Formats: sequence, C-alpha cells, structure tokens
Amino acid sequence: MPDKDTPVRVLIVDDHALFRQGVSSILRTQPAIEVVGEAGDGRAAVTMYQHLKPDAVVMDINMPVMDGIEATRQIKELDPSARILILTVSDTDESLFEAVKVGASGYVLKNAAPDTVVESIIRVSRGEPVIPGNLAVRIIHEMSKPKDRKPVPDVDALTEREIEVLRQLSTGASNKEIASILFISENTVRNHVRNILDKLHVSNRVQAAAYAMREGYTINNNDE
Repeated sequence: MPDKDTPVRVLIVDDHALFRQGVSSILRTQPAIEVVGEAGDGRAAVTMYQHLKPDAVVMDINMPVMDGIEATRQIKELDPSARILILTVSDTDESLFEAVKVGASGYVLKNAAPDTVVESIIRVSRGEPVIPGNLAVRIIHEMSKPKDRKPVPDVDALTEREIEVLRQLSTGASNKEIASILFISENTVRNHVRNILDKLHVSNRVQAAAYAMREGYTINNNDE
C-alpha cells in the first residue's frame, strides 16, 4: 500500500488504444496518481506487472490473447497482495462473479464518472473493496448460496473484536467507517480484516460479508 503522500502507481490494461489513452490522460492530471505503464492485453499485463509492481491495476475484461479475468487470476497467483480494479462495459453476473472469485479488488463500469474511477483506484490501492451498491447486492446474494464443498471456517478462533469488525463488514462499511464506529485506527481495522479472512478461509471482504450475512453475524437494532 502506498504512503498517502506518495502517488499511487497504476498500470492500465485495455485493448482499445483510444480508451486506454483517454483513461491514461485523465489519470495523469491527478497528483495522487502516477501512470507507470499501459498494456493492450492480459498476457502483456501479467508480464508488465512483474516488472513494474504497480500499486494498482486498472483491468478491462474482454481482450484478445488473454482476457482480464485470467490475467487477474495469474497476477494474484504471482502476488496475492495485488490490487486490481476491473473497469469494463460488462455488468453481467457471470463477469462480476468471476472477477470477484479470482481476486479482483473492485469492479467499476466504464460509464462511471472520471472522479469515480479516480477515487476507486485510490481506494483499491489502500486495500478497500470497490463495488457499486447494485452490483454488491448481486455478489452477496450469489455468494450467500450454500455450496456443496467449501473450507470449514474457524469461527471459534475469531476474537470478540474481530466479530465486531465482521458485523460491520456485513454492512459494506469501509475501513475508515469501521475505525470511526469502533474507535480504533484504520491500520488496526486492516489487521483485523486480514485475520478474519484467514480464519474464515475466504479471499476477500465481499466473501467475508457474504459469510457474515449467511451465518447471522450482522448488525441489528440490538447491537446499536
């Protein structure tokens, strides 16, 4: 995660040169962002990621040679801490669910406002999930469905504080919001979230939120 005074180093991946250059031009006007590279397909993105080690990747889905889903999967295998923001025209359930399953940190549609894209990149670089509300509902609904085979979560290993954080995750709260609600630092929240993911055997916050909703670790009036 970059220091808040250091620009977020970004790799842009899109097979449409005109769109890619347009995104690059917008981002280059932002003091908080530094564009360190551009790739036109997923295979090139994987190679460039290894060399550049950017703080965040802005990834399209539908590309020749290798699509964005497979590129995201390979980058996450190389570097599990990689932060990848999917920026695409596709809002189909299949694309959305696959992106989350392979470890994407966020999902934004290409018709989003430039300010939204910039903010999403910065949030993703900080380790925060970025998924529009209407898409988040669809993801949580899908991942809340019982699966035939899944790792057994070690719920008993969760501390009381981690359970409090898990309940806040179920509401979609950001690290900053959780820190404010529980009167702890954002860094402490990040540590708790990391521990929660490990103990529940899930790979991201969205999956943790889905688990919390399915198992009843949610906020209700009696908790407030």
